[in-house]
Amino acid sequence: MSDKTPVDFWFDPLCPWAWMTSRWVLEVEKVRDIEVRWHIMSLAVLNEDKLDELDEDYRELLSTEAWKPVRVVTAAWQKHGDEVLGPLYTALGTRVHNNAQETREALAGALADVGLPADLIDYADQEDFEFDAELRASHKEGIDKVGQEVGTPIIAVPGTDGEQIAFFGPVVTPAPKGEEAARLWDGTIAVASVPGFYEIKRTRTKEPDFSNL
Repeated sequence: MSDKTPVDFWFDPLCPWAWMTSRWVLEVEKVRDIEVRWHIMSLAVLNEDKLDELDEDYRELLSTEAWKPVRVVTAAWQKHGDEVLGPLYTALGTRVHNNAQETREALAGALADVGLPADLIDYADQEDFEFDAELRASHKEGIDKVGQEVGTPIIAVPGTDGEQIAFFGPVVTPAPKGEEAARLWDGTIAVASVPGFYEIKRTRTKEPDFSNL
């Protein structure tokens, strides 16, 4: 067994903030003894019972476009195993967020990038999704650890007693590099070590900055 610290990371592949945090946690892998384990969650699932509370553009996104990447990534995971999640997320996120590719083009390109079958893209438009139960179970696993009043990403790290402590975030832009990434990680572990700690937050005043990715 690995003696690295396990970090469980739940992401929706279309979320730019999850993408930013995922690049940070991969940077942390270079400077701290951690091992990231990737999991699927879905903003569409998270918000499906409160669509009427959202603005029209976001409601439309969640009802249509947001399902496509998460279905394809879930199908790839179910058909080809856990090990494809990290590479596929990196390939897809680079195309969607860094290169601003249209969703379907990005999906096709990402599947090719990591050597997965091209026909996995057919799941993007499968409304009666074959792996819906598995998607929802993965989503629920993350939400059950952290609670309902969150978005994506969710990370779960070991607390002082060995039990996992989960948080929404950290939400950060741009993604820290090197020692700055390590300091943010050390702070995350520090707050996770305090049993009664729940939240630090301030208003976001910047959009996601992909310039250093």
